[in-house]
Amino acid sequence: MVTQDLNSQNVDATPMGERLVAAGLLSDRDLERARLAKREMGCMLGEALVRLGLVAESNVVKYLGEELDIPIAEKGGYPEEPVIIEGLPEHFLLNNTVVPLALTESSITLAALKPQDDFVRKALHLATGKKIELQLGMAADIEAALELYVRGDEEDEVDSLGAFDVNDDEFVEHLKDLASEAPVIQRVNQIIQRSLDIEASDVHLEHFDDGLRLRYRIDGVLQEASQIADANLSAAIVSRIKLLANLNIAERRLPQDGRIMMRVKGHELDLRVSTLPTVHGEGIVMRVLDRQSIRLDLADMGFSDDTFEHYTDLLKRPHGILLLTGPTGSGKTTTLYASLSNMDSDSLKVITVEDPVEYQLHGINQIPVHSQIGLTFALALRSILRQDPDIIMIGEMRDTETAQIAVQSALTGHLVLSTLHTNTAAGAITRLEDMGVERFLIAAAVNGVLAQRLVRKLCSECKTPSELPADVLKSTGLEPFMSAGNQTVYEAAGCEHCKQTGYRGRMAIHELFVLDPSAQRAVLDGADAPQLREHARARGMRTLYEDGLHKVALGLSSLDEVLRVTQDQKEEPGDGLYAA
Repeated sequence: MVTQDLNSQNVDATPMGERLVAAGLLSDRDLERARLAKREMGCMLGEALVRLGLVAESNVVKYLGEELDIPIAEKGGYPEEPVIIEGLPEHFLLNNTVVPLALTESSITLAALKPQDDFVRKALHLATGKKIELQLGMAADIEAALELYVRGDEEDEVDSLGAFDVNDDEFVEHLKDLASEAPVIQRVNQIIQRSLDIEASDVHLEHFDDGLRLRYRIDGVLQEASQIADANLSAAIVSRIKLLANLNIAERRLPQDGRIMMRVKGHELDLRVSTLPTVHGEGIVMRVLDRQSIRLDLADMGFSDDTFEHYTDLLKRPHGILLLTGPTGSGKTTTLYASLSNMDSDSLKVITVEDPVEYQLHGINQIPVHSQIGLTFALALRSILRQDPDIIMIGEMRDTETAQIAVQSALTGHLVLSTLHTNTAAGAITRLEDMGVERFLIAAAVNGVLAQRLVRKLCSECKTPSELPADVLKSTGLEPFMSAGNQTVYEAAGCEHCKQTGYRGRMAIHELFVLDPSAQRAVLDGADAPQLREHARARGMRTLYEDGLHKVALGLSSLDEVLRVTQDQKEEPGDGLYAA
């Protein structure tokens, strides 16, 4: 985020504002809005312009660079390896958002967010004794370079822990002190800010024998970011995160769960923190929820037209159970929330039971499960039935009691939405049976089951066409989804927009099993999951793999990506369509 103070001692904010207006990038009214926001938020004008979404950060940097007559640090100008400068304190660079770009015998070139700040320039000169050349950089580029810098010069950042017994109270107090030091705070903040910049869904900090490994999950795929070999810094980082999440810093032998709410670059971040003791130390995973990026419009969930029509019909039914299935991280909860937001909460009483409540929805009563005090899914369900609800959403059916109460609720006039962990839509039927629900109750209560996965979308800037031979189209099952004579699909290439991955963002693929009278009869007759799946396919159900192929034919994803996500679905027994 651009944080230059355009009203500082050396720079007047008006010229840049007028230049942006003259260039047609900003209206006079929006400029006044930004100035008001600047005063209310206590931030800089450039930051206010970007936070309000009025001007792109690149344009603010461009016009500020022209005004100050200072060169702009281009993205390609940052070094691949950190430029470590002896005598230059790392905490100074972090606190002032400055990073070295190049070093010669007489001068140092650095990228800075506030190159017009005389204090920074003088302090750098006094610390190094060299001529200082400052360039204006964008926040994301500087932060990425600082991460490399921290990685390359982390050995002397915190005091040694060698003198302490890890089971000592004094050691715990020492950890608290380390976790409160500026370099550690900056490092943790940088890790979290980086997750926002690269749109990561999870942050993984894992202890191994060679140090602490940092990885980000981006579009469902883990990507390694850095390795922190210094044991002192590793312990301090873990302690800092546990303090922020209100976890017991002294407990390192048992798993813990916590939550961090923080504001980063104008975004409200909700971080779900989970710690797990391993052989080499505590591992931490932070699930990142950016409240500003949440889209809860059912039409944006990636449904094919026919599946969307059938699914919305199921949502309109007055009673029954509608289940969503899939592994962890497949977007089930988001689809459930979008389904609820699609309903009329003004005329309907909607109550949810969740563990935890991920998104807060207007007009909907949401109950967080609290197992420590005995508030389980089953207990909450028994209580809310006396609240006269029309629609009940259960975060997950985890046990027999919850499943049986859900069935009873559906049979007594309530619409129940919930999730199950099964691989296919038809598999939910046998899963309910395993949980102790009789088949005649399943046939009577369950309206439908939606299975879901997430596949990465091809980057629109660099996806490349590829001609597939006719035999490949036939063997993969793509042929029925391609238009006559068309053999062109798209593949991932890689560019700067998608960070060379070829993919940007994700979308859902679906498999909707509707329990019509014919399917209900098959359930009552004792059909197993593969038989139910084939029965549904014969009546027009599109499988996860087939829906993925449909997305490939539309040029939205690649065949490799669909195969990666649905390989287990492609080769199920009895699936004659995909047999070699």
